[in-house]
Amino acid sequence: MKIEVIETIGKVRKSLFGNVLEALRACGLNGKVEVINDLRTILKYGVKSAPALVINGIVMFAGKSQSTEEIIKLLQQNISNIT
Repeated sequence: MKIEVIETIGKVRKSLFGNVLEALRACGLNGKVEVINDLRTILKYGVKSAPALVINGIVMFAGKSQSTEEIIKLLQQNISNIT
């Protein structure tokens, strides 16, 4: 599973990064979380506002940070698309 946290200001919002890691652990999922701040990559995904979460090339959300609980729900709802 490829997980990317998109951040445009070059400084990772630790809350989103940490929340993603916690959500993955809570769901029993494995994956390396990569921080993306390269504009070319961000445009490739069509993300217009950061932060954003991309899993296996699918933009899960963009424009605001999500809590660990919200990310867990998102992962559980989309588990068949992301594993």
